[in-house]
Amino acid sequence: MSEFRLPDVGEGLTEAEVLTWHVAVGDVVEVNQTIVDIETAKSVVELPSPFAGEVTALLVPEGTTVPVGTPIIAIGGPTGPVVPDDASSLVEADEPADDEGPADPSAGEKREPVLVGYGVRTASTRRRRRKGDASVQAAEPSGGVTTLERPTESEPRPRDVRALAKPPVRKLAKDHGVDLLDVPCDGPVVTRADVEAFIAGRRPTVAAPAAAPVRSVEGDTRIPVKGVRKATAQAMVSSAFSAPHVTEWVTLDVSATMELVERLKADRRFAGVKVSPTLVVAKAVCLALSRTPELNASWDEAAQEIVLKGSVNLGVAAATDRGLVVPNIPGADRMSLLELGEALADLTATARAGRTQPAQMSGGTFTITNVGVFGVDAGTPILNPGETGILCVGQIDRRPWVVGPDAGGAERIEPRWVTTLAVSFDHRVVDGQQGSRFLADVASILRDPALALTF
Repeated sequence: MSEFRLPDVGEGLTEAEVLTWHVAVGDVVEVNQTIVDIETAKSVVELPSPFAGEVTALLVPEGTTVPVGTPIIAIGGPTGPVVPDDASSLVEADEPADDEGPADPSAGEKREPVLVGYGVRTASTRRRRRKGDASVQAAEPSGGVTTLERPTESEPRPRDVRALAKPPVRKLAKDHGVDLLDVPCDGPVVTRADVEAFIAGRRPTVAAPAAAPVRSVEGDTRIPVKGVRKATAQAMVSSAFSAPHVTEWVTLDVSATMELVERLKADRRFAGVKVSPTLVVAKAVCLALSRTPELNASWDEAAQEIVLKGSVNLGVAAATDRGLVVPNIPGADRMSLLELGEALADLTATARAGRTQPAQMSGGTFTITNVGVFGVDAGTPILNPGETGILCVGQIDRRPWVVGPDAGGAERIEPRWVTTLAVSFDHRVVDGQQGSRFLADVASILRDPALALTF
C-alpha cells in the first residue's frame, strides 16, 4: 500500500484545503488520474495520482486544511484488470474473490512520470461494488479511520462511472445537496447549466449547506478565513505596512477610446476576442511603462537596491468566489493589441472558472484593477506584494464635459465618456515626478489613442 502525501504545488506553500474527492474507497485508479481538488493560498489545483491501484482509504475529509506532507489518500496496488461493467461479474470489495484472476504483471513494470498538479484526466472511473457504498472513509484527528455517511437516496444508483464536472460546478451541486450522478446532461461533462436546470426542476431532498462554514454566537456570524482569501488578507497587510504608498488621481475624457473600442469590435481581425476599454488601458500601461520603467520595478530590501524589470508581466486583478486573485500576462509589453486581447480573454476565463494556477500568479511586475465594473468611480489600490505600481480604473460613464476651445476659441458643454484613474506606487522606488509622468502618459493615450504612435 502507498500513501500519497499532500505536495507543495506552488512556491513554498505550507498548507492546503481538500475541496472535492473525485474517487472513493474501492475505486481503481491509474497514474496521472485526477483524484482530488485542493485549494491552496493561491488557487484551486487538481492533483493527479502518482500511483496505480485500488483506493483503500481517504485519509482527509473534504473541507479540512492540512499541512504539506500530510498523507491524504492510501492506494493499494498494483491491481488487476478493471472489473467489467456487467453486474454478474462485479466483486464485493470487502469479500474474498475466489475467481478473481492474478494481478496484471505489467501494471507495476512502468510508471508514468507525474508532474504534481497536472496530468491526464480520465473520462471515467470504474470501481468494484462494495457494501455501504454510501460511505467514505476519512481519518480522525487521532489517526484512526471513521466513516462519513452520504445522504441516502430513495433508489439505488449505479456507481460504476464518475460524473465529470469542473470544481465550481461540483461546488454548486454540493451546496444544493445534488449528486452529480443524478443530473442529466447531453455531453460527457456536467455543466453549470445542467445543475441549475436540475435544481430548478426538483424539490431538494436535503438541506443545502451554507456556501461557507459559519458559526453564530449571540447574533454574530463568524466566517473562517482560509485559502485564497486568507493569503490575500496577509499579503495586503504586509504590502500596506512595508511599502510607503502614494496615490495620485486624474479624471479624463475617454470618448476617443470608446470610439476605438467600437471600431475594434467591428474589425474582423478581432473576431472572437472580447474587446473592452480594459484592453486599451492595458496597452496604454505597457507603453507608459516604457517611458517610466521605475513603475515596473521592485524593491530589494536585503540588497537595498531597485530592480528594474526587463519585461512587463501585467497582472489583472480578478474578483472570484474564493477571493481576489491576480494572474499576470508575461511579456505583455511585447504583444500586439490583438495578442494582448487574446491573453486577457484567456486569463479572465481561467480566473472565473477558478482554475488559475499558482505559476500564473507569480512574477507579476505591474497590476491593473478595474473597480468600474462595480459602478465605482475610483479607489486607492494597495500594491501587489513585490511590485512598485498599480493602476485603478473607475467606471466609464456619460458626464457633462467642457469641450474646446474650437478654431474660433469657443467652448461648449457636451455629454462625454469620462473616467477616473488612480495610480498607487512605492515611494521608495518612485518619486512624485515619475509617478505623475506615468499617470499623465496613460491618460494622454486614453484621451487620444493615436498618441500611442509617438511612444
